[in-house]
Amino acid sequence: MKKIILKIEGMSCSACSIGLEKYLKNQVGIIDASVNLVMAEALITYEDNLTEVDLNKMVKDAGFKSLGNIEKIKIKEKTENKISFSLFTILTLLILYISMAHMISLPNIPYLNMIVYPKNYSAILLLLSILFLVYGADILKNGLKNLAHKTPNMDTLVSIGVLASLIYSLYSTIMIFLGDSIYVEHLYYESVCTVIYFIKLGRYIDTKSKKKTKSAIEDLVQITPTKAYRKEKNNIKEITIDEVKIGDTLVCQAGRKIAVDGVITEGTAYFDESFLTGESIPVKKKKGDTIMAGSLNLDGEVFYEAKKIGASSTISEMVRLVIEATNTKAPIASFADKLSGIFVPVVLLISIFTFFSYLLLEKNIALALVHSVTVLVVACPCALGLATPLAIVVSVGTSAKNGILIKSSEILENVNKVQNVVFDKTGTLTYGKLKIDKYYNYSTYSDKSFLELVASLESSSAHPIASAFKSYPTSKYKPLDYQNIAGIGFTAQINNKKYYLGNQKILKKLKLTNTYQEKESYLSKRADSIIYVIENQQIIGLIGVKDILREKAKEVISLLKQMNKKVIMLTGDNQVTASIIAKNLDLDEIIADVMPKEKEKYIQNLKKQGKVMMIGDGINDAPSLVRADVGISISSATDIASNAADVILMNDNLLNIINLFIISKKTIFNIKENLFWAFLYNIFMIPIAIGITPIQMNPMLASAAMTMSSFTVIINALRLKKISFYQKKKTNTNGGK
Repeated sequence: MKKIILKIEGMSCSACSIGLEKYLKNQVGIIDASVNLVMAEALITYEDNLTEVDLNKMVKDAGFKSLGNIEKIKIKEKTENKISFSLFTILTLLILYISMAHMISLPNIPYLNMIVYPKNYSAILLLLSILFLVYGADILKNGLKNLAHKTPNMDTLVSIGVLASLIYSLYSTIMIFLGDSIYVEHLYYESVCTVIYFIKLGRYIDTKSKKKTKSAIEDLVQITPTKAYRKEKNNIKEITIDEVKIGDTLVCQAGRKIAVDGVITEGTAYFDESFLTGESIPVKKKKGDTIMAGSLNLDGEVFYEAKKIGASSTISEMVRLVIEATNTKAPIASFADKLSGIFVPVVLLISIFTFFSYLLLEKNIALALVHSVTVLVVACPCALGLATPLAIVVSVGTSAKNGILIKSSEILENVNKVQNVVFDKTGTLTYGKLKIDKYYNYSTYSDKSFLELVASLESSSAHPIASAFKSYPTSKYKPLDYQNIAGIGFTAQINNKKYYLGNQKILKKLKLTNTYQEKESYLSKRADSIIYVIENQQIIGLIGVKDILREKAKEVISLLKQMNKKVIMLTGDNQVTASIIAKNLDLDEIIADVMPKEKEKYIQNLKKQGKVMMIGDGINDAPSLVRADVGISISSATDIASNAADVILMNDNLLNIINLFIISKKTIFNIKENLFWAFLYNIFMIPIAIGITPIQMNPMLASAAMTMSSFTVIINALRLKKISFYQKKKTNTNGGK
């Protein structure tokens, strides 16, 4: 089984994408297909025996053109040629003047007066119409092809309307040249020309607007630099990004960007990773730290070894996941697509019914033609087709720029329906790393020196508790004669002073009186692991160490409860520790002492009560994340490719869970607004086009109205780029006892 994203040319409305998707799914060897109108792409899952050539042929047979694999080629999207567009704008104004000047008492162009020179008048309009037919050949070709494939779309409606007007106008022109000048009143060449022009105008506006919706994705693509600087013996050589090989040693100076994913081998600097994490605070990177392509070096110089290049880099993986997300369909999108698929054939039937009704009741073929063509043009489902995909593309792109990577557009709808939010504990509600929670310094050392002393002593220990002191410098003190005391702690010497570090049993071993039982009890109630620090038989400090809560964990849970979500903690940790955490966070329910398999079973049962969101670290919780309706990973960016979650919080900021709910709610509301206006437009316009209301409309006005409806939907969808996210409030980060 393979996957590919093809760039598609020739799609103009949702009926196009639905038709192509349906056609592809029916082909032998195609497992699944999802066609995205806004991105002009097809995400195809197919069997190994098929090739890209086979897929391109299938797309061609469906009436469209495949421009190839999006990952292998760089596509410059075609825009309307400004010169030709300007020329046809002038020609449209000329046609309107020739055909309508007399209606508003403007002077006629010499020899083109329709009453005095009917042959000249009809001939020049025919000539201009031929130019517009060439200009709009792609519309007519696609429309008739899709009709032949039984997948009628917007182009089909326009093509039938234009050709009907053209054929009748040709008949009238022949009658004029045969001497019957009365037929000059039955020429509709201006409708042929203006309908094509307004369709082209709509697409011109649409293309520019679609580019805006994809700007977040394009920003991701442009993040990485085009050049790198490779260390070669004693020289630094400038090379292109394509010349970098895995294992190369590269250098990045202040003000430059990291070229490829790698590991720092020398140097220290602060980096701006906001493009990836959404976090504006610079991150300090030192030897051994992972660095990602596109990170901006704010100060210093670092050497790093290239680890991931090209498509395997973190940023490339982000782009791929975002594009795939915009190519999937949320249930509400599928609903809109089905409606569009039904809508076009219904409009064709209404148009045919309108034509024959006027023909039978009014005995006027010209009137019948005008109303039936107007119905076809005014009902083009452009707005309906753009309503959902535009909103999804904007939302997914905006989320990515703010550190929320959504892998599937379906998730945007599922999040809005979530009732139960389940958190893993270790690595999710807590940092998953031991840290100093509270300490009491009874020595003559300053707090800083006291902690550095303990860190130096712990540097010789292999016990997990030692990891809590890794962030403190250890070079100031050099411990000697380290000896482990099994089940209790250890001893070592610094500057001829003997130190003991251990739990309360160390006091009994040294026959020391515990005068700090109150402090010990306090730390125990905080679920801390307690370290006694003893210098030459004297207690000089107590340190409480534990896996502390993540910043903003309590605030996030409080906000979730305000949103009427049930908040549950699901952990493999013991009941005592879990209860203390639950009490601090005011959780609704805790499930402790459970293995990964039991977690997954719990999620499965909980889903019977409503939609479930699971937040975990993306590794041990993989089964639960997959089982949940929405799986969210608090994970490092380098784990993207192997992550089982639907959503990845790139900056480990729990507040982005709230932001995910915000963008989900606003996206669904925006889609419903778009669908409402699109349907309302057609509900009002079709009766007007039929002629059963006092308001009069012709094909030319209908095409202008249709263009405006699409423009309205585009503008509304772009509002999602201005979503106000819940901001992380500044807190006092100063250390203390």
